Amino acid sequence: KPRLKWSADAWVRCSWALSALLQLSALERQIFDFLGFQWAPILGNFLHIIVVILGLFGTIQYRPRYIVVYTVWTALWVTWNVFIICFYLEVGGLSKDTDLMTFNISVHRSWWREHGPGCVRRVLPPSAHGMMDDYTYVSVTGCIVDFQYLEVIHSAIQILLSLAGFVYACYVISIFMEEEDTCRNK
Repeated sequence: KPRLKWSADAWVRCSWALSALLQLSALERQIFDFLGFQWAPILGNFLHIIVVILGLFGTIQYRPRYIVVYTVWTALWVTWNVFIICFYLEVGGLSKDTDLMTFNISVHRSWWREHGPGCVRRVLPPSAHGMMDDYTYVSVTGCIVDFQYLEVIHSAIQILLSLAGFVYACYVISIFMEEEDTCRNK
């Protein structure tokens, strides 16, 4: 059967659309990780944004090596997001109450913990016998969705988008390699 051939413009449009979707979702996540001072995810999101741009550049410039870098990164990105899901669901001894996501340099947690949909946040003064270096205690009630599930949803969306990007990148690499072989045989 003959393969469906797309024009170069169709590849570029599809690449731009997928890249825009990946970039928007990563940027949205980056904003909320910055608000929660989650340094490990901030670093991961930044690298993800850079590699998505590299993959788009590789597609537009017909550079399969750049797309291969993107596919390898995508595998790492999926692994990272699976870890985040396990972290927030406390799978395998992980605890969402640790400072792991902030590299143990602050006591901040997910921004969604206090600002999720429907959450009512109350700052309580610390008790006299429980003074902890001027930290105030925050009481959060009435959340429609618990923060850990919002973080899991974010990671699940990243995984789905990355898998779509991975499949697309593998297909583009195969097309580029096929065209390269065709050019060599002429």
